[in-house]
Amino acid sequence: FFEKDYILSIFLFLVVVFLSYLISKIILRYLLVLIFAKKAFFPQSEIIVKTLQRYILFWGIILGLHIALGFLKIPSHLFTILNKAFLILFILSLAFASSKLLMYFFELYIVEKTELKSKVTLFEILVKGFVFSIAFILILNILDINITPFVTTFGVAGLVIGLALRDTLENFFAGIQLIMSKQIKPKDFIRLESGDEGFVEDITWRNTTIRMLTNDLIIIPNSKLSKGMVINYQLGPLDFPVVVQVGVSYQNDLDKVERVTLEVAKEIMQTHPEASPSFEPFLRFHTFADQKIIFSVIMRCKRPASRALITHEFLKKLHKRYQEEKISLTSLPEAIV
Repeated sequence: FFEKDYILSIFLFLVVVFLSYLISKIILRYLLVLIFAKKAFFPQSEIIVKTLQRYILFWGIILGLHIALGFLKIPSHLFTILNKAFLILFILSLAFASSKLLMYFFELYIVEKTELKSKVTLFEILVKGFVFSIAFILILNILDINITPFVTTFGVAGLVIGLALRDTLENFFAGIQLIMSKQIKPKDFIRLESGDEGFVEDITWRNTTIRMLTNDLIIIPNSKLSKGMVINYQLGPLDFPVVVQVGVSYQNDLDKVERVTLEVAKEIMQTHPEASPSFEPFLRFHTFADQKIIFSVIMRCKRPASRALITHEFLKKLHKRYQEEKISLTSLPEAIV
């Protein structure tokens, strides 16, 4: 009888594994082809099918072992231990599969709601932490471990950790607020209170990484970013401001200075490939300084990195025109971008 039970167990195990292979490699693949051919179900079906393909064979092996053990005459305590081990493996693999699917759908939701199209590490941590916390509780129940002491311990530990990591938690929730408010997103070009500026690369659970035009990285805590004054150029026009400060002597005719300067600025806007041709440049006199009157010339360019080029060409042409028009400079112009 032992030999018959042994053969039957092996046979059942192989049948279950074969069916699992059949489902993962053939049926699901056919289903995937059907999705592409007829646009069946919904667009996310492809992700679900591909994720399930990776785990169905493994689940089939676990199920096959469980069924096979039922036909073998083994001690009940050993049977219980093995079944618990199989169930724990199933829960862990299910947690991995679920976290991948949830992460995909969560990112899809964030893209639709916040127009976020880049990776945000914060959400990955939240999703995985939630899924594996549930898996951990289920495993404790399988092992007949009372979770009440764990809940109490976690509650006390959470209070202590919360007080100790107050700044960290503040940064964590500030990161969530930054993303959900849609005010700052990866790939946005921003300017900080300090004057530093660059593209947002990532928002993690603790800080935000900003890549400057010089390719240097700024790592700023989320709480500081959410509390500080930040200019987000992506929320305004699609081009970027170029502000150049110029000083001319008091002996000059300011109407003439304005006319000549605007002619040069308009020429730059119309001829430079990085300038915004639809923008009408303007200038404003604003300061009586020592031996000079200071004014600002405002132009716009297509990319942040182009502002230095626009300023460079503008100052060259402006200096040449001032010499031709006999407009005197008391000092070299200063560019502020």
